[in-house]
Amino acid sequence: MNVATVRLATLLACAISGIFLLFTGCAPPPEEGVLALVNGRQITQTDFDTHWGELAEATRARYLKEGGKRLFLDELITRELLMQEARKLGLDKSDTIRDRAQRYREQLIIDELLKDRIKAKVELTNEELGAFYEQHAGELLPSLKVRVAQMLLPNISAAKDLEHQVNQGGNFAKFAQRYSIDFKTKANGGDLGPYRKELVAPEVDAVIHTLKTGMISAPIKTDAGYYLVMVTPLDKEIIQADVAVRERLRQELLNEKRRKRFDGVIADIRTKAVIRLADAARYVTDDVGKR
Repeated sequence: MNVATVRLATLLACAISGIFLLFTGCAPPPEEGVLALVNGRQITQTDFDTHWGELAEATRARYLKEGGKRLFLDELITRELLMQEARKLGLDKSDTIRDRAQRYREQLIIDELLKDRIKAKVELTNEELGAFYEQHAGELLPSLKVRVAQMLLPNISAAKDLEHQVNQGGNFAKFAQRYSIDFKTKANGGDLGPYRKELVAPEVDAVIHTLKTGMISAPIKTDAGYYLVMVTPLDKEIIQADVAVRERLRQELLNEKRRKRFDGVIADIRTKAVIRLADAARYVTDDVGKR
């Protein structure tokens, strides 16, 4: 077989092979470790693992719920397509973007420095938190979490009679509306809302702490007359709101403590530095306080 015949046979074999691949939909096996080729650019397993590992745990959970890693790979492909389009427009060479990237890089470096300097986790002691709650007592429920209702009667006999009727199943609120001489609360059935010490007379306050929820007190003698008082459980929504306020206050105190530690680190760095303001700084300092 001469050289021309060999060349012809080789070309024919290549053509047949190409036609076979075309009609069978087959393609050469992908390069090992490459998950996708996007206009010739590779997305490797390493690329995928790096980006996947940088996701927040909640974001990974969302991907796994909505489409899994296949969905994430599709988004990496979209990202690569967008980057290729941006490069065609020359955006990767933009001075504005380069400057912003430099500032972002500097911020990452600073963040890493501060993370290293502030290694110890900032925590709150029970004493610190308790003192902070005490400072904001007006925003919080007290430790006794009950709802208080009271009625004021003019004499002991009326008070004992109504105590008996309530214990027999009578409605405290309706009796308060009808018989109480405390005109500030009678229209509301004697309801004072969540317990606070300042809402009631000292004699009444002392008794409240001895009552079980749903229980009516014996008549309580005061200068104003005889009180009957009842405590009931607070609504779940009120308890939940109090828990939310306590958490907000805890975060405020935690952030304040973090700021103080941060300020300490900055102060330490500045004491070791030599800083002189140049003459041009007057254009900044002259404006201080002017609004």
